Amino acid sequence: MASWCVRAVRQSYSLVASPALIRASPRLLCTATQQKNGHRSEEEAEKPEQSSAEKVLMEEKTQLEDQLKDMTEKYKRALADTENLRTRSQKMIEDAKLYGIQGFCKDLLEVADILEKATESVPKEEVTSHNPHLKNLYDGLVMTEVQIQKVFTKHGLVKLNPEGLKFDPYEHEALFHAPVEGKEPGSVAVVTKVGYKLHGRTLRPALVGVAKAP
Repeated sequence: MASWCVRAVRQSYSLVASPALIRASPRLLCTATQQKNGHRSEEEAEKPEQSSAEKVLMEEKTQLEDQLKDMTEKYKRALADTENLRTRSQKMIEDAKLYGIQGFCKDLLEVADILEKATESVPKEEVTSHNPHLKNLYDGLVMTEVQIQKVFTKHGLVKLNPEGLKFDPYEHEALFHAPVEGKEPGSVAVVTKVGYKLHGRTLRPALVGVAKAP
């Protein structure tokens, strides 16, 4: 039994130490090294390709983000311009409704002035029942003047009679400056023609004389 074991060990040693196996081992090692190096070179070749593709994608992403930002800004500006245009158009429509009758009102102001002068020119002591024709004429003028003022008020036309008030260059037009007893300097002393405002806007300034310091 011992002799059989010795022979088996010798055969195994001779197989491992055989020249053919020793010569084949370096080839196997070289082949394995070449295969390993081949895999590494393929991975290294793929890495630059992946890096360049990622760079292109990042550039495209940045470009698209810039385009999106630019379009968003343009959209916001367009919305703001549209809103401003809508507001201005609405204001113009409202002004047209309010002041569209401005020219017509100016023409009617002359009629109102004539009526006022006509009533002022009638001597009040003559307006009695003893003079019915003059009384009826005067009453008719007064009623017409009252009615036309009601129409003016209905349409936003308000009379300006600033006697005794402080002079306002936006509502009054000074014809002269003179010292007036009992009047504060800078106040309206005399009104030669009343003015009118249409919806808060001066349609015709009142023609006035302004008091000044003596």
